[in-house]
Amino acid sequence: MKADGKPYKILYLMEFPIDLPGGGQMSTQTLCEGLMGEQFATVAVCPQLLTHKASDYPFGIVEYESDENREKSRFLRLSNFFSRIRSFYRIVRDEKPDLIHVSMSESLITYGFLRCLGIFRKIPFVYTDRGLAYGYRKHSKKCILMTLKRAEYLICTTHFNENLWLKEGVKTKVRVIPNTIGKVFSEYDAAKRDEMRSRYGFSEKDFVIGFAGRISEEKDWDFVPVLVGALCDARVNFKVALVISVYEAQDAAIVESIKSRIADRIGETNLLYLQDLSQDEMADYYYLPDVFVMSSLFESFGKAAVEAMSRKCAVLSTSVGGLTEVIGREEDLYTKEDTDRFVQRIIALKDSPEILDDEREYFYQRYRDNYTLETHLNRHRELYLSILDKEA
Repeated sequence: MKADGKPYKILYLMEFPIDLPGGGQMSTQTLCEGLMGEQFATVAVCPQLLTHKASDYPFGIVEYESDENREKSRFLRLSNFFSRIRSFYRIVRDEKPDLIHVSMSESLITYGFLRCLGIFRKIPFVYTDRGLAYGYRKHSKKCILMTLKRAEYLICTTHFNENLWLKEGVKTKVRVIPNTIGKVFSEYDAAKRDEMRSRYGFSEKDFVIGFAGRISEEKDWDFVPVLVGALCDARVNFKVALVISVYEAQDAAIVESIKSRIADRIGETNLLYLQDLSQDEMADYYYLPDVFVMSSLFESFGKAAVEAMSRKCAVLSTSVGGLTEVIGREEDLYTKEDTDRFVQRIIALKDSPEILDDEREYFYQRYRDNYTLETHLNRHRELYLSILDKEA
């Protein structure tokens, strides 16, 4: 709270709609909801909402016009970039925040254009890196490093990514704050598993494998049918619960390809497909799988893994990026060059209820020990106040 008794205004800059399911959007929503109150007034700045209205949210929402973020035309990409610069300038000028939290990499480059020109230099800002230091194109990394010279803090979600940025020579102070999940995941309801399985026609005896996420290059959705095929070749009997979030026009064709390739191997009746679920619906979805699988090419954190942990799923993941830190068990990691390791781990979990139960309890406790909502909010609250009290 400021000396005049008013709360500090925190402005969150984003390049995706906050109602598009995804780790960055959901984490930002969690912060906005959890921190708003006497100390902070929170406002999310994002492209036009897809399915919600600004009035649906208890915190502030400021929308701006934006085209898609993966345009093939260089002209359209540049046009979108400069349009976002104009929008950020106008919104920051009008909102007059006490602190800016840049939540996504394209937003950092956009806002960095303004800051490197000396605009808004009196407003402190922090940046949460939700990628990996080695995952950016050369010109993007150069822009990020230039902008970070003006930031109060670089926030990394894992020590893995922190070390990558330090090797890059970043001079900004770094704070590690793991990602977390929304309030709807906070309580585990044991009765929900039977309820959800009954709703979607799964029996308790069915061995269900879950995949979920948005369409993006790093998720490597093309590899999911490969994993399904490897299990089929090993004569494993299982069903798939698949959730995908789409945003851009090209996503629909990708989804159809993934669904058809999976159904070709296990049959349409063994595939449950759900699309564009809300956070509440995702919290229910994770009660369905016995094992939740990450197929990512790279991940700075892997928020979906933590969501699955909160619902007592066993979690298997590619051994990439910050996921290794989040998973914490070598036996639950695999590589794309060794799908047999993945297959053998699935067989071990399927054939031994004792091993599966141990895995489910291990991951649930890991969530409780490291990734709860209150821990996440407290760390951000402490960081914000350390900056704002210094500026006062």
